[in-house]
Formats: sequence, C-alpha cells, structure tokens
Amino acid sequence: MDAGTQPLLPQRPPTEPLHQQGNGDFTAIVTVLFAFIAIFSMVLIPSSSPNLKNSSTILHQVPEGHVGVYWLGGALQKTITTPGFHLKLPLITHYEPVQVTLQTDLVRDIPCGTKGGVLINFDRIEVVNRLQKESVYETLLNYGVEYDHTWIYDKIHHEINQFCSVHSLQDVYIDKFDQIDETMKDALQADCTRYAPGIEIISVRVTKPRIPESVRQNFEQMEEERTKVLVSIERQRVAEKEAETQKEIAITEAEKNAYVSKIVMEQKLMEKDSLRMQEEISNAMYIAREKSLADAKYYQTMKESEANKLKLTPQFLELKFIEAISNNTKMFFGDKHSSKEQSVVVVSSELVFHLAEVMKTLG
Repeated sequence: MDAGTQPLLPQRPPTEPLHQQGNGDFTAIVTVLFAFIAIFSMVLIPSSSPNLKNSSTILHQVPEGHVGVYWLGGALQKTITTPGFHLKLPLITHYEPVQVTLQTDLVRDIPCGTKGGVLINFDRIEVVNRLQKESVYETLLNYGVEYDHTWIYDKIHHEINQFCSVHSLQDVYIDKFDQIDETMKDALQADCTRYAPGIEIISVRVTKPRIPESVRQNFEQMEEERTKVLVSIERQRVAEKEAETQKEIAITEAEKNAYVSKIVMEQKLMEKDSLRMQEEISNAMYIAREKSLADAKYYQTMKESEANKLKLTPQFLELKFIEAISNNTKMFFGDKHSSKEQSVVVVSSELVFHLAEVMKTLG
C-alpha cells in the first residue's frame, strides 16, 4: 500500500430527509397565537393615546347617547353608527364618539371690561346645548369634532365682552344681571342658527362676576343704604296702608249707618204714607157717604117738591082751605062769643091771604 494512499473509510448509508408535516402544524399554531395576541392587545389593552387607540382597534364600542363617526384616511365618512359594538379597519379607519344628548359646556375665567373701564371677571358660565343627530355629519365636516370650542367657548368670551363694553358696572353687576342669561342664550342661538344649525342652545347660566374689592365694598355700602331706604319706604307703606284701612273701616261704618238711617227713614215715610192713604180713604169714604146722603136728601126734596106740585090742584087747595078754617075756627054757643068770634074771623083772613100768596108762587 502506498504511503500516499489512504485507506478507504466505510461509507454510511444516506440519511432520509425529515418529514415536514410536524413543522407545518407548528407554524399554523404560532400564527394563530400571534394573531390572537395582537387582536387582544389592540382591543382590550388601553393605549396612552385615545386617538391611537381609536385608530388601532378593530372592535370598538359606541356609548349610549353618542353616535360613531369615522374617518377613512383622514376623510370624514357619512357613515354614522348607533350605540353598541362595531368593527372597523385598524390603523386605516379612525373613530370618534360624538354626543347627541344634552351636554353642559363649562366656560371658566372670562375677563371683560365695563363701559366705565372697570375690569371684572366671570368665574364660570354654563351652556346647556345639544347637537342634533341628523346634523352631525354637516357640523363635523365644517367645524370638526371640537365644534363646541368655536360656537360655545370662544363665542361666550366674545358675547360677554360685547355685553360688558356697552353697559356700566351698575348694569352688569346689579341692574341687568338677571338679563345676561337670556341675552347670551339668544346671541349664541342666533349665530348657531345661521352658521351651524345643528347646534341647539338650551340655556345659559351665568354666575355673579368678581369685581375689585374697593368697588365691591362701595356696592355693599350702597346696597346697605338702599336696604335702609327700602325698609323706610316699606314702613311708610305699612303706615299708609293701616291709615287707609282705618279710613275704609270708618267709611264703611258711616255708609252702614247712613244706609240703616235711610232704611229707617224710608220705613217711617212708608208708615206716614200708609196713614195718609188711610186718612184719604176715610175722607173719601166720608165724602162719598155725605154726598150720597145729600144726593138722597136732594132727591127726596125734589120728589117732595114734585109731589107738592102735583098736589096743588083746586080741589086740594080747597080741601086744605077747609081744613085750615076748620082747625083755626072756634065755635062758641051762647051769648058770650061776640068778641072771640071777631078775632077768629081776622085769623082766618090772614090764612086766606097766605094761601093766596102760595098759589101765586106755585102758579
């Protein structure tokens, strides 16, 4: 065997390649596990940045009282979702919840200068507002998610300064302070109606502004003096009211007495009238009775006169003449009647004369 010749080593049989079936199963399991971990981290693990979380999550929840608004690649979408769970593309679609129920925006620390140049400060102003659901897309398209900064926070600062600049401190702090709420509400709603009609201003609540200490003390002193004046006025009103009440009581009492006197007088007059009427009735009855008696007597006399006229006939007169002679003639028998007989004859002659006169009168 040559020195350079090496002995041949025994050769091993070729090894068979490993089976790939187990490697494929392991890779699938790792992939599914990694995807599950990724989804779990994006959905359930909170992120330090809400915007990043809203962009990176797949499953998201829209709370009650809100609607879901979406941006695809920065472009606002018209799709608006209702409260509940929804899906979106992570990192591509951005989501924001927008409240469509009543909300209160609190605006703090609003400085303003009055017409007289006094600087005052409103600590807080509350604005109750609501974004209408059907106007969410148009409002966000024009003014963004922070639309309330434009039309409420900044607008309140502007309107408060406008109001203070045309009013004195007395007006802002005392006289017209109760009007600021309605003034702010009307001003905000007017601009919202014109430029952002989806925003509805419900109410505005303004707190009392802070004024310089020296001015505040003057106002307190003035208010104290005004209170004293009001107390004096109220006392005077009470005294006047009491005097007026006493006067009304006296007038009422006098009217009552006058009314009673009037009733008594009317009663007496009615009694007098009743007596007068009774007397008039009695007089009328007496007059009627006397007249009736007079008429009866007159009638009787007239009838007697008529009867006498009917009786004045020659035969009746002759009869009466004879009766008169027979009644006035006295007859004496014997010698001693000559003087008396002469007187009887004289009397009979007078009677005849009177009868003749009666005949002439009736004739």
